[in-house]
Amino acid sequence: MAIVKPFRGIRPPQEWVEQVVSRPYDVLNSEEARQEAAGNEKSLYHIIKPEIDFPEGTDEHDPRVYDKAVENFQAFQDKGWLVQDNKECYYIYAQTMNGKTQYGLVVGAYVPDYMNGVIKKHELTRRDKEEDRMKHVRVNNANIEPVFFAYPENAQLDALVARYTAKPPVYDFIAPGDGFGHQFWVIDDDADIAAITKAFASMPALYIADGHHRSAAAALVGAEKAKQNPNHRGDEEYNYFMAVCFPADQLTIIDYNRVVKDLNGLTPEAFLKALEKHFVVEEKGTEIYKPVALHNFSLYLAGKWYSLTAKEGTYDDHDPIGVLDVTISSNLILDEILGIKDLRSDKRIDFVGGIRGLGELKKRVDSGEMAMALALYPVSMKQLMDIADSGNIMPPKTTWFEPKLRSGLVIHKLE
Repeated sequence: MAIVKPFRGIRPPQEWVEQVVSRPYDVLNSEEARQEAAGNEKSLYHIIKPEIDFPEGTDEHDPRVYDKAVENFQAFQDKGWLVQDNKECYYIYAQTMNGKTQYGLVVGAYVPDYMNGVIKKHELTRRDKEEDRMKHVRVNNANIEPVFFAYPENAQLDALVARYTAKPPVYDFIAPGDGFGHQFWVIDDDADIAAITKAFASMPALYIADGHHRSAAAALVGAEKAKQNPNHRGDEEYNYFMAVCFPADQLTIIDYNRVVKDLNGLTPEAFLKALEKHFVVEEKGTEIYKPVALHNFSLYLAGKWYSLTAKEGTYDDHDPIGVLDVTISSNLILDEILGIKDLRSDKRIDFVGGIRGLGELKKRVDSGEMAMALALYPVSMKQLMDIADSGNIMPPKTTWFEPKLRSGLVIHKLE
């Protein structure tokens, strides 16, 4: 059963929230963060990407950069740009994209639940990325940014959230750049806090939707602290890390597409011919073609769009991994025809989140940078949860969640 607890969040005063909050550290590079934070001393980028406070080209893993994060985090608190709540609370974080709103509960998730599999993963993590975020959590002694969980639908929690969100929010703003809406409420009533804790305790599992590296880093630091404390009891704040938990039925996974630099020595004609072994190939012309169902793919090649439909027998509907379109395309196109064996390390392939649209795929091929593009039908939340429940791991670059959580609405200290 899932264990969660409220916590004394550290948050910006209402009048400064829009200046403080930022996009997550891993969706933009150092130069983009430098530009977004320009002229704004209150931007959270000074804490989560503190290399922007050094000359351009400074390595983001330089020890001085981590030290600067600590210095800036303390300065934000000293100057009142971040203020800790007086009591332990849960929080509601709502995001609105394209007229659809999803409501998440911000909780302290239990480190042992991550270690024992109650918090379920669907992706592998890279140790170098884990270590970077572990250092950031260690030096700040805080989870500066949340992770993104899904939970099985729960009518009791839906009703409680609806009651709070009928009231005016503490924060309410449209984020620049993406135009998505962000709202935030504080749950400080003891009875409601107890009801939330009890509702989560009835859930057999929570699911990491986005933020596998941050989840791993936060949990591993918590476990480290437990091991280092000779008087460890199990109820210390470091036993918990900050997560925003959304009902699974409110979440949408969008497509995560591929672009490839060359055709492995084949001409476009020979490549299309090779595809016919496993796919029904239909030319669609110059207008953008979007996949219409599972096992249907969109190919952009030499100025034209094609529909590729996997033939019967090329996938196993009873295999939770084998049935995925990312598996079908990886095995039968990228590996078998193009010789791309490892999606994590091969420099010939790149990945494009569906939020950028299929026009971005066309642009990268037409520019000559890439030889072909492949668009996939998105994975469903049911597929994700089935895979996590079966103990399997999805192939890399399978899921893309949007909107991304804004960082800086609330922070969790580990003591």
